[in-house]
Amino acid sequence: MLTPMVIVFLLTLPRWLYPLCRFRKLLPLAYVHGLALAYVFFSIGHFVATEGMVEMLPAWTPMPRLLVYLTGLLEGIIAAGLLTNRWRRLAATGALATLILFFPANLYAAFNHTGLGGHQWGPVYLLIRAPLQLLLVYWTWYFCLPGNGRADWTPSAQPDNRML
Repeated sequence: MLTPMVIVFLLTLPRWLYPLCRFRKLLPLAYVHGLALAYVFFSIGHFVATEGMVEMLPAWTPMPRLLVYLTGLLEGIIAAGLLTNRWRRLAATGALATLILFFPANLYAAFNHTGLGGHQWGPVYLLIRAPLQLLLVYWTWYFCLPGNGRADWTPSAQPDNRML
């Protein structure tokens, strides 16, 4: 049950760390960078805990191990994209898509008491997972997509395509 706490910690870490390290110029991007950290965590999970991820998929899923690896790679690409001005909007859109499209795997795992994290608890785990998923969707929309909320970065206002 530690995973949801790790995710929230990663989301907020840059917001607390940047002022301490005097990275004030990066503060507007702290929440974007937090989501990137979370996506790195998600990506690593696909390669470190592959068997648990495979268990989260229905038996009829073709090539489940390959699918787990490919989705891990996709989540790593999303993390990298969130860190660049040029690809941030596309990466945030991809993050929203994965959060919505991959959630059924969490439902399947919870209802079948299988997979990683608290999924073995069964449907009661969704009382934690569903709000976390909503938080991640809102976080992505509000902090990472300009014009939707707090996202105060704009691709034209940032210098070239350097990593931030």
